[in-house]
Amino acid sequence: MKKPKVIDLFAGVGGLSLGFENCGFDVVLANEYDESIAAAYKANHKGTRMIVGDITSLDLEKTFGPYQGQIDVVIGGPPCQGFSQKGQRKTIHDERNFLFKYYVRVVELVKPRYFVMENVPNLLTAEKGYFRKEIEELFNSMGYQLKMGILNASDYGVPQNRRRAVIIGKQGGAAPGLPKPRNITVTIWDAISDLAYLSSGEGEEEQEYRGKPRSEYQKKLRGGSGTLRNHVATRHSRLALERLAMIPPNAGKEVLPEEHLTRSIYSGTWTRMRKDEISVTITTRFDTPSSGKFTHPFLDRAITVREAARIQSFPDSFRFVGSKGSQMKQVGNAVPPLLAGAIAEVVMNDLKEGVDSEQA
Repeated sequence: MKKPKVIDLFAGVGGLSLGFENCGFDVVLANEYDESIAAAYKANHKGTRMIVGDITSLDLEKTFGPYQGQIDVVIGGPPCQGFSQKGQRKTIHDERNFLFKYYVRVVELVKPRYFVMENVPNLLTAEKGYFRKEIEELFNSMGYQLKMGILNASDYGVPQNRRRAVIIGKQGGAAPGLPKPRNITVTIWDAISDLAYLSSGEGEEEQEYRGKPRSEYQKKLRGGSGTLRNHVATRHSRLALERLAMIPPNAGKEVLPEEHLTRSIYSGTWTRMRKDEISVTITTRFDTPSSGKFTHPFLDRAITVREAARIQSFPDSFRFVGSKGSQMKQVGNAVPPLLAGAIAEVVMNDLKEGVDSEQA
């Protein structure tokens, strides 16, 4: 069987792409509007044609039309801002969800055998499932049957509590079911304990590994990588360092004297990660102790880009490029590749079954 072909929309740095590539798919085309993030995608997915640009400004017919009938799967996570707002009718016709329509339009143009959409869990639960029903009706009218649900990355060997809505659609037949949990728990320490113990402001973009891998997970993510990249600690302010020095392992702001307490909208602010637990959801501001539970289990600093990438299940061979802010967006907004791989596997198995039954 030839490698099935994929288009990745709203691709980011390509966590979904990587999961599908690792499962034997060929990602032939991707689209990302942020130039610095698209550059990082290109650095890591050299065989994929990247279209850098806002999908709303592209001529969809010209861009995607030529691929009609040649693509097996369209994947992607269109941003749906209308779901983070409370108390308003959630509908696909909400203008804040208009990017979703571009995803639908590409599926309509390309007519892939399958599509995979990932998004915020609210997509399926908001307004007593009103939006979920709209999605089902929309894709059913295009000939797709759907399976959907909420997956937690931690159920697929990712050391992180990250819940995402996933919809799998199949043209002209029952869609494959969502991947079953793997029952493997990987902790924060399983993910990062072999990385150099840097202090605030230390580290180089490229360095040697200082020790051997200490867990199966670390062995897997090191792969054949001879160089450790993106392991640079943020240079924290004197006040932040003074505050961090007061927080022992397994503790947080509850131990700080009153004059050190800060107002924050984030839960987990000034709280250390617990090494034997899984991480909270990695966001795009993991370099700041005040923006969530992103302080190293015992070092006085926030986690590095590479530590966050490990917690997201990116292999060490995957290189994040561009400014620190861009690298944090690349990591924080990505679909964990191990979760993506589990989804890719159920699609691949379904594809193979179809091929086998055609040949029988």
